[in-house]
Amino acid sequence: MLLLNQRPEHNQPLVAADAEALGMAGGERAEHYLKARHDHAETPLHALPALADGLGIAALHVKDEGQRLGLGSFKALGGAYAVMRLVLEEAGKWLGRDVDIGEINDARVRQIASGMIFVCATDGNHGRSVAQGASLVGARSVIFVHAGVSAERVAAIARFGAEIVEVEGGYDHAVREVARVGAERGWKIVSNTSWLGYERVPGLVMQGYTVIVRETLRRMAEPPTHVFLQAGVGGFAAAIAGHMAVMLGSRRPKAVVVEPRRSACIYASAEAGRPATVAKQEPTVMTMLECAEPSLVAWRVLARVGDAFMTVDEEDAVAVMKRLARPLGGDPAIVSGESGGAGLAGLVRAAGDRRIRAALGLDTHSRVLVINSEGATDHGRFAELVGMAPEEVFLQSA
Repeated sequence: MLLLNQRPEHNQPLVAADAEALGMAGGERAEHYLKARHDHAETPLHALPALADGLGIAALHVKDEGQRLGLGSFKALGGAYAVMRLVLEEAGKWLGRDVDIGEINDARVRQIASGMIFVCATDGNHGRSVAQGASLVGARSVIFVHAGVSAERVAAIARFGAEIVEVEGGYDHAVREVARVGAERGWKIVSNTSWLGYERVPGLVMQGYTVIVRETLRRMAEPPTHVFLQAGVGGFAAAIAGHMAVMLGSRRPKAVVVEPRRSACIYASAEAGRPATVAKQEPTVMTMLECAEPSLVAWRVLARVGDAFMTVDEEDAVAVMKRLARPLGGDPAIVSGESGGAGLAGLVRAAGDRRIRAALGLDTHSRVLVINSEGATDHGRFAELVGMAPEEVFLQSA
């Protein structure tokens, strides 16, 4: 399914708060923080000419976030960044001056951080980022996980010293529990989704994601004409499309938002013209995108810079995992988790449908960017779906 954005807000400027979070100064600050980390390394940008030729487009680039900061996901940029920002802001209040990232290991800053508790809900990746951020600054973290989070992903979060709280229901219920418990206990909530009255911290999380755009555009000879972006609550898609709009202006690429058909709250919001909640359906293999309620901040941004909205099916996601792991024509092999290649799945579906190609202006001159948002964050699940271990893919691409 494809839905073009015909909202009156489409192509209008971002509201002030979103322009501040996703603007040039915010992106520069996120990079400044990231470069202060000892484990910082720019993630690769791969050209896939053989796949581009098969899809009938001029060029295809994949930004591979499966290697980001040792966490295997783009979310390493968001939660940890927000935690560090909040710690330094708190330190600034105590010390009576601005405190920069270079002081993150100062004894006074770490003493202040030791009295802070950060909490979030997660499908796996965001919780790992928040837990890592808290560990880096000497703070505590409490991560709420629902029944759909695999044991391997829970263990990866716990390795950073996080306290794990298991809750019934899905991700959206876990978010509500975090909001309730966090408010009762005075904990710092670091959510990657937003709700009425809670917007600034999710904006900081999104600001961390703008690093992806900045790294990518510096490596490309010319900007893409199209970008296909997967969405759960929408924060990732909004951050990428929003920062691209700021950096490129009228030259920004056409942004296509891609969701699992079984969990498409952004698509439903585009249909309704307002944030919409979708009914729970059968679980999707794209577990990191299984969200029934959109982030209010993300929807506000996507209503302006999202040009089209589409859904993909389960088999589309698995086919892309396999295609990236076993490429043809000399393209590099890429490890992509269940949700990581959903944007590419959208491109593949669009390229194979004459009406969708025409609606999106996809042709032999198109330069498309997709982002592999996660690697094999659950090795067993990856091996089950792809039929090979992630290590085999790496050996194949060496």
